[in-house]
Amino acid sequence: MIGHALWYSSRATGLVALVLLTGTVVLGALNTGRVASPGWPRFVVSAVHRNFSLIAVAFVVVHVATAVIDPYAGIGWLDAVVPFGSVYRPLWLGLGAVAGDLLLAILITSLLRQRLGVRLWRLVHWVSYACWPLAVVHGLGTGTTDRHTTWVIALDVLCVLAVTAAVARRVFARHPDSRARRGERVAS
Repeated sequence: MIGHALWYSSRATGLVALVLLTGTVVLGALNTGRVASPGWPRFVVSAVHRNFSLIAVAFVVVHVATAVIDPYAGIGWLDAVVPFGSVYRPLWLGLGAVAGDLLLAILITSLLRQRLGVRLWRLVHWVSYACWPLAVVHGLGTGTTDRHTTWVIALDVLCVLAVTAAVARRVFARHPDSRARRGERVAS
């Protein structure tokens, strides 16, 4: 009975973490693309991004802890941080370990941002664009029978579409000052 509770907890927290990480990446991409509105000024977008990321980390910790504590797969604590060494689905679990390690690097550098400087922090923060797809692929490969259910597939597709749209918006958006720097007239 407790094994089932651990399994459900691990799956549920993994899916919630995916949604929160998706929200984090979307808000981060939009914020760096200078997206804002009167109701959502950039400082609010930044604060929500930061809070989503902290809550996501908490869900990832519970996801990993319940997966390790659950005796079914025989995942050890070392398997959660050292990639590709697990006896249980080593590739898929390894991708999750890499994503977790990258997430940890992003978290630590964000906490030390004032001491590291913006340039190093930003460089490490770009890792989030690798962390998120690794987490998605980890979930698709490690997921059990529920990964084939319509709602889980729909959730994965919506997450991928949201990040794709936000990153595309970020890549193709012009910085508001770019026209002024080139000497173009900016309409007011």
